[in-house]
Amino acid sequence: MMIRLFVLLGALNAFLSVALGAFGAHALKERLTANGMLATYQTGVQYHIAHALGLILIALLAERWPNSPLLAWSGGLLLAGIVLFSGSLYALAVSGVRVLGAITPFGGVCFLAGWALLVVAAIQAAR
Repeated sequence: MMIRLFVLLGALNAFLSVALGAFGAHALKERLTANGMLATYQTGVQYHIAHALGLILIALLAERWPNSPLLAWSGGLLLAGIVLFSGSLYALAVSGVRVLGAITPFGGVCFLAGWALLVVAAIQAAR
Protein backbone atom coordinates (compact mmCIF):
# COMPACT_ATOMS: atom_id res chain seq x y z
CA MET A 1 0.00 0.00 0.00
CA MET A 2 2.73 2.48 1.00
CA ILE A 3 4.64 1.72 -2.22
CA ARG A 4 1.70 2.50 -4.50
CA LEU A 5 0.73 5.55 -2.49
CA PHE A 6 4.13 7.20 -2.64
CA VAL A 7 4.72 6.29 -6.30
CA LEU A 8 1.32 7.83 -7.07
CA LEU A 9 2.01 10.94 -4.99
CA GLY A 10 5.53 11.29 -6.36
CA ALA A 11 4.51 10.86 -9.98
CA LEU A 12 1.53 13.20 -9.57
CA ASN A 13 3.71 15.86 -7.97
CA ALA A 14 6.43 15.44 -10.60
CA PHE A 15 3.75 15.95 -13.26
CA LEU A 16 2.38 18.99 -11.44
CA SER A 17 5.81 20.55 -10.98
CA VAL A 18 6.59 20.25 -14.69
CA ALA A 19 3.15 21.57 -15.63
CA LEU A 20 3.38 24.46 -13.17
CA GLY A 21 6.93 25.22 -14.31
CA ALA A 22 5.82 25.37 -17.94
CA PHE A 23 2.77 27.44 -16.99
CA GLY A 24 4.97 29.90 -15.12
CA ALA A 25 7.53 30.09 -17.92
CA HIS A 26 4.95 30.68 -20.63
CA ALA A 27 1.60 31.90 -19.36
CA LEU A 28 2.80 33.83 -16.30
CA LYS A 29 6.26 34.97 -17.38
CA GLU A 30 5.33 38.56 -18.20
CA ARG A 31 3.20 38.97 -15.09
CA LEU A 32 5.77 37.41 -12.77
CA THR A 33 8.65 39.36 -14.32
CA ALA A 34 6.67 42.60 -13.99
CA ASN A 35 6.19 42.14 -10.24
CA GLY A 36 9.62 40.60 -9.62
CA MET A 37 8.24 37.22 -8.57
CA LEU A 38 9.56 34.95 -11.33
CA ALA A 39 12.49 33.74 -9.18
CA THR A 40 10.13 33.04 -6.28
CA TYR A 41 7.89 30.96 -8.53
CA GLN A 42 10.89 29.09 -9.98
CA THR A 43 12.13 28.28 -6.47
CA GLY A 44 8.77 26.70 -5.75
CA VAL A 45 9.04 24.59 -8.91
CA GLN A 46 12.60 23.46 -8.10
CA TYR A 47 11.71 22.29 -4.60
CA HIS A 48 8.50 20.74 -5.90
CA ILE A 49 10.25 18.49 -8.44
CA ALA A 50 13.08 17.55 -6.06
CA HIS A 51 10.67 16.44 -3.38
CA ALA A 52 8.37 14.69 -5.85
CA LEU A 53 11.39 12.55 -6.70
CA GLY A 54 11.96 12.13 -2.96
CA LEU A 55 8.46 10.64 -2.68
CA ILE A 56 9.30 8.15 -5.43
CA LEU A 57 12.53 7.27 -3.60
CA ILE A 58 10.52 6.60 -0.46
CA ALA A 59 8.21 4.31 -2.46
CA LEU A 60 11.22 2.34 -3.69
CA LEU A 61 12.61 2.09 -0.17
CA ALA A 62 9.21 0.99 1.14
CA GLU A 63 9.64 -2.19 -0.86
CA ARG A 64 12.86 -2.93 1.05
CA TRP A 65 11.61 -1.66 4.43
CA PRO A 66 7.87 -2.43 4.32
CA ASN A 67 7.24 -2.11 8.06
CA SER A 68 8.94 1.23 8.65
CA PRO A 69 6.59 3.80 10.15
CA LEU A 70 9.41 6.35 9.90
CA LEU A 71 9.43 5.89 6.16
CA ALA A 72 5.71 6.62 5.98
CA TRP A 73 6.16 9.70 8.17
CA SER A 74 9.06 10.82 5.99
CA GLY A 75 6.88 10.65 2.88
CA GLY A 76 4.03 12.46 4.61
CA LEU A 77 6.34 15.25 5.68
CA LEU A 78 7.80 15.62 2.18
CA LEU A 79 4.25 15.89 0.82
CA ALA A 80 3.35 18.47 3.48
CA GLY A 81 6.51 20.36 2.57
CA ILE A 82 5.52 20.45 -1.09
CA VAL A 83 2.11 21.85 -0.22
CA LEU A 84 3.36 24.39 2.33
CA PHE A 85 6.69 25.43 0.79
CA SER A 86 6.07 25.27 -2.94
CA GLY A 87 2.36 26.04 -2.60
CA SER A 88 3.02 29.18 -0.60
CA LEU A 89 5.66 30.35 -3.08
CA TYR A 90 3.30 29.78 -6.02
CA ALA A 91 0.53 31.68 -4.24
CA LEU A 92 2.89 34.49 -3.21
CA ALA A 93 4.29 34.87 -6.73
CA VAL A 94 0.89 34.92 -8.42
CA SER A 95 -1.00 37.01 -5.87
CA GLY A 96 1.74 39.29 -4.55
CA VAL A 97 0.31 38.85 -1.04
CA ARG A 98 3.53 38.97 0.98
CA VAL A 99 2.04 37.45 4.15
CA LEU A 100 1.93 34.11 2.30
CA GLY A 101 5.72 34.05 2.62
CA ALA A 102 5.22 33.39 6.34
CA ILE A 103 3.96 29.89 5.47
CA THR A 104 7.06 28.95 3.46
CA PRO A 105 9.37 28.21 6.45
CA PHE A 106 6.88 25.67 7.81
CA GLY A 107 7.21 23.78 4.53
CA GLY A 108 10.98 23.98 4.82
CA VAL A 109 10.81 22.48 8.30
CA CYS A 110 8.64 19.67 6.92
CA PHE A 111 11.26 18.99 4.23
CA LEU A 112 14.05 18.89 6.82
CA ALA A 113 12.08 16.65 9.16
CA GLY A 114 11.12 14.32 6.33
CA TRP A 115 14.73 13.87 5.23
CA ALA A 116 15.87 13.48 8.86
CA LEU A 117 13.33 10.70 9.40
CA LEU A 118 14.56 9.02 6.24
CA VAL A 119 18.08 9.06 7.71
CA VAL A 120 16.81 7.47 10.93
CA ALA A 121 14.82 4.88 8.96
CA ALA A 122 17.97 3.98 7.01
CA ILE A 123 19.99 3.62 10.21
CA GLN A 124 17.31 1.38 11.71
CA ALA A 125 17.13 -0.73 8.56
CA ALA A 126 20.90 -1.24 8.64
CA ARG A 127 20.75 -2.87 12.08
